Amino acid sequence: MSEISRAQTEQSEGSTTGRTTKEAEASLWADAWRSLRSNPWFIVSGAILVVMIVMALFPQLFTNTSPGECLLGRSRQEPSAEHWFGTDVQGCDYYTRVIYGARTSIAVGLLVALGTVVISIVLGTLAGFYGKVVDAVISRIGDMIFAVPYVLGAIVFLNVIDDRGILEVSFILTIFMWPMTMRLMRGAVMSVVNNEYVMAARALGAGNLTIMRRHILPNSLAPILGYSAILVGIIISAEAALTYLGVGLQLPSISWGLQLSNAQNYIQTYPHLMVFPLIFVALTVFAFTIMGDAIRDAIDPKAKK
Repeated sequence: MSEISRAQTEQSEGSTTGRTTKEAEASLWADAWRSLRSNPWFIVSGAILVVMIVMALFPQLFTNTSPGECLLGRSRQEPSAEHWFGTDVQGCDYYTRVIYGARTSIAVGLLVALGTVVISIVLGTLAGFYGKVVDAVISRIGDMIFAVPYVLGAIVFLNVIDDRGILEVSFILTIFMWPMTMRLMRGAVMSVVNNEYVMAARALGAGNLTIMRRHILPNSLAPILGYSAILVGIIISAEAALTYLGVGLQLPSISWGLQLSNAQNYIQTYPHLMVFPLIFVALTVFAFTIMGDAIRDAIDPKAKK
C-alpha cells in the first residue's frame, strides 16, 4: 500500500507541476500581449508593417499601372502629378516599381528569417539540452560560420552564382546568419534545462523528445521570437546592400535593392531614383526593428521593472 500511495503522490505532484507550468506559461503570454497592446511603438510599427505586407501581397490595391509598362521616351522624368515618384532609366513608372519591389524584398527577409529560426531552434535545443559532445560539435560549427561576416560570405558565394533569384539569395544568407540565433536559443535552453519541472518530468519517466517539446521549447522561445522580428529588418537591409553591390538579386526581379543599385550612377542628377526606394527600405527595417524590441521587452520578464 505504501508503494502505491507513493506512486500516486508522485503522479499527483507531476500533474500539479504540469498544470503550474502551463498556467505560468499562459500568464506570461497574456501579460506579454497586454504589454504590447499598451506600447505605442508596437502599434506604430505594426501599422507600418501591415501596410507594407498588404503592399507586397496585393500591389494592385496601390497602383493600376503595370511594372512592365516602360517607355524610353519618358526616361528619368522628375516626380509629377502623373508619375508621383517620377520615372526610372527605362521610362517605367517609379512609384509602381517601388510598390512591386516590396514583395521581393520582404519575401527574402521572411524566408531567411524563417529558415534561420528553424535551424536555430533545432540545433540550439539539441546543443543546450544534451551538452557535452553534441554542444561542442554544434557550437564549433556555428563559431566557424560566425567568424565570417555574413555580408562578406554572401558576396563570395553569390558572386559565383550566375542566376541569382529569391531562393538563391535567401539560401546563402540563411547559411551565414543562423549561428547568432542558435546561440540565443542554446543559452535559453541551458537556462531552463535544470529547472524543477524538467527534473520532475524526468523522474516521471518522460522521454527526452517529450521533455524538449512540452517543457523546454515553450519556455525557451521568448528570446528568439523577439530577435526574429529584428532579424527580418537586418535581412532586408542586407539584401538591399548586396544587390546594390551587384551580387544580390538580378533582373527581371523587382526589388528595392535593385532600384538602389540602378540609381547609384544618377544620385546627383536624379536623386529621386535613390530617395524613394531608400525611404521604403528604411521604414520597413525601422518597423521590424521596433516591433522586435517591443516583443522582446514584453516576453522577457528580466526586461520588466
